[in-house]
Amino acid sequence: MSLPDFQIAAPAVDILPALRHKIDTKTKPVGALGQLENLALLIGLIQQSLTPAVRQPEVIVFAGDHGAAKAGVSAYPQDVTWQMVENFLAGGAGINVFARLNGVALTVVDAGVAHDFAPREGLLSAKIGPGTANYLEGAAMSAAQRDEAIAAGAAAVRAAAARGCNVIGFGEMGIGNTAAASLMTHCLTGASLPECVGRGTGLDDAGLSRKRNLLAQAMTRYRQAGGGDDALEVLAQFGGFEIAQMVGAFLAAAEAKMLILVDGFIVTSALLVAARLQPEVLGYCVFCHNSAEPGHRAQLDHFGATALLDLGLRLGEGTGAALALPLVRAAVAFLNEMASFESAGVSDKEA
Repeated sequence: MSLPDFQIAAPAVDILPALRHKIDTKTKPVGALGQLENLALLIGLIQQSLTPAVRQPEVIVFAGDHGAAKAGVSAYPQDVTWQMVENFLAGGAGINVFARLNGVALTVVDAGVAHDFAPREGLLSAKIGPGTANYLEGAAMSAAQRDEAIAAGAAAVRAAAARGCNVIGFGEMGIGNTAAASLMTHCLTGASLPECVGRGTGLDDAGLSRKRNLLAQAMTRYRQAGGGDDALEVLAQFGGFEIAQMVGAFLAAAEAKMLILVDGFIVTSALLVAARLQPEVLGYCVFCHNSAEPGHRAQLDHFGATALLDLGLRLGEGTGAALALPLVRAAVAFLNEMASFESAGVSDKEA
């Protein structure tokens, strides 16, 4: 199949002066709510409304296995991927806790786990294959698999939109996917490979050294074969099926004019690809947190982004997105409910 076509336009700015006036005339000094003011402005722009709303917020967790995982790029065995999917479905993972706490719906997508799951509520089967190939030896996926995965991720988001969702976040699960994200970040931001490689699931010093060496081998193979920095080529060479599906998810969410809550390192590696394909997607994104994974800094710098939270998170699963949602609600609430100087009868500063 061919790559899906997405029609994405940047949010119209006609409403910007009215939004800025409404924010600036609240009963506070101009700028006193800091990033919440920028967030309120963004949400109003995306929804083209002076009274925006958060409706049916959802996190979609995409899961997939990586052929390189068995080579030693992770501290955990590959079976942990499917075991954690079962944990998600049983309600016991970190993302389940924060989603319940903050009133977020949760969908888990089998994008390509090396395991057969019994059908059940909350699980969407969109398996491209039982994990990717080993990128130490060749491309992780074919162009056809990549395009199929992008289309499947888009379909998952369109289903959420049909349920009434207008605020969406993405999470991921896949043993070895920080390694894949490191390679993609190196190729797509220009940051050095050592800058992009972290401890992932908790590698010790020896494990980190092995991971760096293996990823350097993967890059040597790719460069010697003439590989460059084309986003779709990089995705096929090093990505996971869950990462490829998130590329489609980002694009479909922007097309549907949703507010997109961007989680950490692996999720942002998918955004690197999506933004190369359709730069306008960035107009719908909120960067939720600064991950403890070093490559995330390179990603945020590449986008010139400031994250809402800095909690030292490196769990993934969409946890940063779920934790940022109360700030989204706070931004909407102050824009809709906080009095203006005029309505409250409070004297504004002198001109």
